[in-house]
Amino acid sequence: MRALYGDIHNHCGISYGHGSLTEALANARERLDFVSVTGHAHWPDMPDPVEEPRLKPIVDFHQRGFAKLKACWPEMLRELENANIDGEFVIFPAFEIHSCAHGDRNVLYRDIRDDLKILYPVSIPELHQQLAELRSSGVDSLSQPHHVGYRQGTRGIDWVSHDPEFEPLVELISMHGCSESSETPRPFLHVMGPSDVECTIRHGWAQGHVFGVTGGTDHHSAHPGSYGHGMLGVWAESGHRDAIWDAFYARRTWAMSGDRIELDFKIDDAWMGEIVAPGAARRVAIDVAAGGAIDAIDIRKNNVLIQRISPALGLLPPAPETLPALIHTKLYLELGWGPRGERVDWKVGCGIRDGRILSVEPRFRGREVVSPLEGEDEECGFFESRVTERGQQSIAFETVTRGNPNNVTNASQGICLEVEMSPDAEVYAEWEDGSVAFPLRSLLAGARSGLINGLESPAWRWHRAPLPAEWQYRGHFELDLESGDFVDVRVRQTNDQWAWSTPVFCR
Repeated sequence: MRALYGDIHNHCGISYGHGSLTEALANARERLDFVSVTGHAHWPDMPDPVEEPRLKPIVDFHQRGFAKLKACWPEMLRELENANIDGEFVIFPAFEIHSCAHGDRNVLYRDIRDDLKILYPVSIPELHQQLAELRSSGVDSLSQPHHVGYRQGTRGIDWVSHDPEFEPLVELISMHGCSESSETPRPFLHVMGPSDVECTIRHGWAQGHVFGVTGGTDHHSAHPGSYGHGMLGVWAESGHRDAIWDAFYARRTWAMSGDRIELDFKIDDAWMGEIVAPGAARRVAIDVAAGGAIDAIDIRKNNVLIQRISPALGLLPPAPETLPALIHTKLYLELGWGPRGERVDWKVGCGIRDGRILSVEPRFRGREVVSPLEGEDEECGFFESRVTERGQQSIAFETVTRGNPNNVTNASQGICLEVEMSPDAEVYAEWEDGSVAFPLRSLLAGARSGLINGLESPAWRWHRAPLPAEWQYRGHFELDLESGDFVDVRVRQTNDQWAWSTPVFCR
């Protein structure tokens, strides 16, 4: 199996949103293996602006967005087909339906075909009927509930409407917040309101529903995979369309908040998402390769925490003379800060003086816009960050930062290098009128930072480089399972980035 990363819920200017479809696909190529760019299509129980005049501006921009998608749908399908590269960058056509009564869904089609249609059901149950009719004619699809944690009746999920035939996956995290439970590390702060326990992921599992979890950005500025807003991981037999689709329906998925956290969790030989028979002394195996130092790995059975693993517990800082000749680590360069909203264009070269770069993970963010009423500058474009060169010891990238809008919202851009190098070899970064370099052993001790032009100017930060024992974990234990049980794993890093597995279910 291969670990692949994607975003199957995000938006751009094909409906209501900002930026072009071309920009959205270009942003996705920087960070993702697969994507769907979702167009807003329909809201059958949309509020009546006559009865609720205060909502008229919201109703108006939704109607304009729906009409825009309907008009550009055939052209959109052609562009998706031209951009799709099976086995390398897979695209799934998609549209979204809002529902106050049952909760929102985004519908993904398995294949790109010129005869695909936008559906206009009067309810989510009718949507599933329409999808069943399409499946009988050879057109396969799935319906993904998202931002499910909102209160039922105000676009949170009605679990009665959940249909496992078409809903193998439910979105756990996006820029709206985290729907895992009623107390989460990413609360719901959008104007649509707070979360409610009866609409959470864990409530759905406790009711007996069988589904996997996803992370999606729900980004509205043409930036699928926008760092920190949510991401989906799948275990697939290959990077081809059929293999990814099979992984969706097999529920071999996990959700992430931002960092790529490779999470492999099995019970005996059963992957996450599978259904196993009851039995004693079942072997639970966990294998994690995180994006930074791991703080804790939680194992829950039936929503109850049964074990917490802290790989760094008791891990002493190594003495300089005991460091190995080569260290396998993650190097994270972050750029941003400065006056609020001030734009800075960066052209950066960075890397290592000795050793080799094993992988590159862009951590590029899109601009923080959800509603078109918030406004955004369309003229400057929305494809602003890209890796321009890759080598065994160096990379180059371009990006744009804007000072953080407040003291709790991070608007930085970054790049993470997985490397193998000597502790005495240098880590460096260079940009116009500036450069920095440190031996790796310096970053093993802690982060290094600086401002490019003194007080209250844009800044850079090389994060602390974790030792292998801090960001990699492999272990197992035994557990008894009875019918109705479900077991899942959650990973938290010290930088507050998270990953959540789909459970293994016992029936």
